[in-house]
Amino acid sequence: MRSHGAVASYALGEEVWQAVADDWRTAPLRPELRAAFVFVEKLTLRPDELTPADADAARAAGVSEQALRDAATVCALFGMITRLADSFGWDVPDPDVLRQRAPLMLEGGYALGAILGRL
Repeated sequence: MRSHGAVASYALGEEVWQAVADDWRTAPLRPELRAAFVFVEKLTLRPDELTPADADAARAAGVSEQALRDAATVCALFGMITRLADSFGWDVPDPDVLRQRAPLMLEGGYALGAILGRL
């Protein structure tokens, strides 16, 4: 979570990011961001229960189609990379390095094409 935490801290501010890290349900978030978190949590913990109605609810709260796709992409990639890192013993970059990368990651976006373009 550290690399995405660095991006979130850069985008939201450290105080809001810390509130999210402590408990996103009580953090001071915009409605569309909260709705995206609801969607991603279900995608992560109960993917077999996810339905088009969940995406519809996120969109109704103001989450754009691209933002919803980006959130799902980050969720999927994070889950995969975390499992690979755990099984292969990969090191996570130093927090300072992650903070330096945060503006570029935020500016470039999380769309798969943008991620592949930075490799």
